Amino acid sequence: MPLRSLRAVLAAGIMAVSVTTVCAQSTVPPRIQSYPVPAGAHPHDVAPAPDGAVWYTAQSTGELGRLDPATGKTIHIPLGEASAPHGVIIGPDGAAWVTDGGQNAILRVDPGTHGVKRFPLPAGQANVNLNTAVFDTHGRLWFTGQNGVYGELDPASGRMRMFDAPRGRGPYGIAATPKGDVYFASLAGDYIARIDTATGAAQVMTPPTPKSGPRRIWSDSKGTLWISEWTAGKLGAYDPGTARWREWKLPGDSPHAYAMYVDEQDKVWLSDWGRNAVLRFDPQAGKFETFTSPRPDANVRQMLGRPGEAWAAESGTDHLVVYRYGVSAPK
Repeated sequence: MPLRSLRAVLAAGIMAVSVTTVCAQSTVPPRIQSYPVPAGAHPHDVAPAPDGAVWYTAQSTGELGRLDPATGKTIHIPLGEASAPHGVIIGPDGAAWVTDGGQNAILRVDPGTHGVKRFPLPAGQANVNLNTAVFDTHGRLWFTGQNGVYGELDPASGRMRMFDAPRGRGPYGIAATPKGDVYFASLAGDYIARIDTATGAAQVMTPPTPKSGPRRIWSDSKGTLWISEWTAGKLGAYDPGTARWREWKLPGDSPHAYAMYVDEQDKVWLSDWGRNAVLRFDPQAGKFETFTSPRPDANVRQMLGRPGEAWAAESGTDHLVVYRYGVSAPK
């Protein structure tokens, strides 16, 4: 029996969104809710925390936002003069860690006091265009700078190491595998790379499609790397154990894959700017589901999640959207 369009329930003043699905019949469609954030925030990245809160970078206002999904209420924390935060993740310490391109610094925001601690980049590393960060299994923070660098911060000592990226400009998304290997994607350089976390050296792997534009990257539970190929409009997968690449063209005309996240079920979530939609891909079935935003130009740049939830930041509409999934998710 084909899956039908969903109609989310309007509750607690939180806007519902319409859904269109094209998917395998055995897949349970998610429940979808959207949460407005202050006008002009243009949330770039989003990070749900274990305590239930959801953090997001208000890039245009130089603030870090915090959403309470239970009430829909938000607060904004000023990050400092000239701030232009790009990425936010939740660290092993429970704090929000921010890559701030405007301040050219890594920031730690305390979840309780909302105090901001800054880790400026070393001298000689001005305006690196900080992008995205991830923690490795040793508690060290690895991050990318689109202007041609990547780096490592040891939060305990404050020591920072910086490295020049292969092929110059382009480092963008970054991810860690369950084994602790760290990979980044280079949008302008047209590759993904594994970082030797001891030496900092980067080993390059190039997708089979030329000029594919790898943008975001994430690992599944087996260590396979999933990549959004922006220019090619494809979803890529790289298996480090076999060095095998696979690619799938996104459905529809003129696709542009941007955001990337793999959930605990190893389903792959990504955004397609060409269709103004978030997609969910089932690797076993080889099929996509499409969830179209009811708001034009949603511009989802990044996704993250926690068990049972995938979150997206609609930078173009000042909304956060959650996709709640699972076998018990009501229709």
